[in-house]
Amino acid sequence: MAHHIIELIAQYGLLLVFVNVLIEQAGVPLPAVPTMIVAGALASTERLPLTGVVAVAVLACLLADYAWYAAGRYFGGGVMRTLCRISLSPDSCVKQSELRFQRWRGGVLLLAKFVPGLSTVAPPLVGAMGLRTAPFVFFDGLGSLLWVGVAVSLGYVFSTQIDELLVTLANAGSVALMLIGSLLVLYIIMKWWQRHRLIRALRMARITVQELNDELNKGRNPAIVDVRSEAARMLDSRTIPGALLADVNSVDIIVNAVPLDAELVIYCTCPNEASAALVAKALMSRGYKRVRPLLGGLDAWDEAGYPVNRAPAANDANVISHAV
Repeated sequence: MAHHIIELIAQYGLLLVFVNVLIEQAGVPLPAVPTMIVAGALASTERLPLTGVVAVAVLACLLADYAWYAAGRYFGGGVMRTLCRISLSPDSCVKQSELRFQRWRGGVLLLAKFVPGLSTVAPPLVGAMGLRTAPFVFFDGLGSLLWVGVAVSLGYVFSTQIDELLVTLANAGSVALMLIGSLLVLYIIMKWWQRHRLIRALRMARITVQELNDELNKGRNPAIVDVRSEAARMLDSRTIPGALLADVNSVDIIVNAVPLDAELVIYCTCPNEASAALVAKALMSRGYKRVRPLLGGLDAWDEAGYPVNRAPAANDANVISHAV
C-alpha cells in the first residue's frame, strides 16, 4: 500500500498535486498537505522536480482562490453567508474572518491557509470588501507560496521518516484506515455538538419582522440595535431605519444609551442570529427585561419588503451612533 501510494504520486506527480490542491482550495474537504509532503519527499530523491511541485501547487491555489475572490467581488456578502451556512462552524465563520480582515486587511491572505476555516473564506471576503486585483494576487500568491513551501519542505527534509510512516500504515492495513476514518467521524460529531450546544444556549424568544413592523406602525418604537461588526457593515450597508450601530463589544455603550425599561430589538446577519442573541443575553444580565433578537435578522426584514436605509461603514466598531 505504501509503495503503491508513492508510485502513484511518482507517476502522476505534478498532475496529482495540482488536482488535489485545486480541489481542496475550492472548498472540498480533501486535504492536500499529505500529498504535497509525499511529493516533497519524492523530490528529495529527484523522482519529481522540486520547482515543478511548488509551481503547480501555487498555481492551483491561485486559480481556486481567484474564483472565490471574483465571486465575493461580484456577489458580495451573499457568498460569505452561503459559505458559512455549509461550514461546520457557521455561527463563527463570518465573524472570525471579518475580525481578521479588520486587523490585517489584504495581509490576512498571507496566513489564511494556515488557519482552519479561513482558507476558503478569506478570498471571497477580501473580494467583497473591495480589495483590488493586483494586491489580491500579490498577497494570495505569497501566502500560497509560504503554505506550499512549508508542506513540501517537510517532505523534502523528512523523506526517510515519511517512507517509514507509510510502510507502517500499510502494514497496519484496514486497522489504520478504520482508525483514520473513526477520527474524522469523531471530529465531525464534535463540531456538530458544539454547534448544537451554542444554538441551545442562545435559545430565547425572537421577534418576527412582521411583529417589529407592527410595533413601529403603532408608534411603540422599540430601540433597534444593529450589532454587526464594522467589517460586516462594509460588506452590507443596509440598516433598519432608526437603528443604532454597535457590535458585540458595545454592551456598555448600549447600556448608557438605552434606558433599562426600554424594549430592545437586536439584529445581525449571522446564521441563527448568534451575535444578536449573545448581545441580548448580555443586556438581560444587565437588567433589561424586554430584549429580543430579530428572527431572520436584517435579511428577513429586507426580504419582507420593509424599509431599509443605506449607511456608510462605521468609522469605529466600538462607537454607537444613529444610522444614516
